[in-house]
Amino acid sequence: MTPTAPRFRELYLFVNNIADTVAFYTALGLEVETVSETFARIIWQERAVVTFGTAELTRSYDPSYAEPRKPGGFTLGFEFDTHDQVDHAHQAMVNAGYTSHLAPCTPPWQSRFAILLDPDAHYVALHGPRDLHEDRQREQGG
Repeated sequence: MTPTAPRFRELYLFVNNIADTVAFYTALGLEVETVSETFARIIWQERAVVTFGTAELTRSYDPSYAEPRKPGGFTLGFEFDTHDQVDHAHQAMVNAGYTSHLAPCTPPWQSRFAILLDPDAHYVALHGPRDLHEDRQREQGG
């Protein structure tokens, strides 16, 4: 029997305060399910999951847990239907008191792009619409 390849299930972000994290991602327009004071999650219809947990929760089952450096070595990216929505979402989040890491710009891949910092300094990227086929053609010099 040939083993099946693993399927992506979730991205788990370590956070300091669930309420602050839920407020940020809710302000961004996402539906966040708060499970407890130490755990929350976002579930998309496609079944991809982003979960949030505190050090307190993690230490309850992993006594050798060490908090990661901030910002982490990843970016959590979200795509919008239009380029204007990137600018609007970025400005709305800044107006709400959240920190911009990169103001909206149009980098070489020609999709509007911005980066915010969530309350735990995780990079949160806002992308305009992109086409993977066009990206691959451009990357191959075509």
